[in-house]
Amino acid sequence: MKRIEYSITFYSAWHCGSGLSAGADVDALVIKDKDDLPFIPGKTMKGLIREAVEDYVEFCKDCKDCDDAAIERLFGKGADDENHVMGTAFFTNAQLPDEERNAIVSENLQSLLYNKVTTTAINKDGIAKDHSLRSVETVVPCCLHGEIHDVDDKIASTVVESLGLIKRMGVKRNRGLGRCDIKAKIKEE
Repeated sequence: MKRIEYSITFYSAWHCGSGLSAGADVDALVIKDKDDLPFIPGKTMKGLIREAVEDYVEFCKDCKDCDDAAIERLFGKGADDENHVMGTAFFTNAQLPDEERNAIVSENLQSLLYNKVTTTAINKDGIAKDHSLRSVETVVPCCLHGEIHDVDDKIASTVVESLGLIKRMGVKRNRGLGRCDIKAKIKEE
């Protein structure tokens, strides 16, 4: 079994939602850990990576060791399916490196990581539509790190190659948020 270590470098502000709001100030807050630092849950990464692997395998002529059964073994089979099967892989949260985390927390600089983006819909006359003002909390461009544990040797290189397909993450990707690049290395478990 292999371990995949990856880093996500964001080139623009990004938003991975928590499902919470800040009342009248912000309609959608970023998901944060106990230290008020942004992260991307392992479950979210698992879904994004699974989709990238499936797309990569669909279009790759040389993926002989990676078929639907290998993907299902790695990621599992959906909870909505009566034949639910857990995957072999474990996905950690993608978070700031420990050294950066510690520096930010010790200096109490968490608030500098976040901005607010406000948008509104404009009608054909150039006037804002009623009740269309929306504010989203975003995270400044940064680099997050995560790992995937217990990856089958046969599929590990396919997973690493497929990560290059993920170019945007989070909400409002079509509006320029969440531009990113993912780099990965395969390690022995």
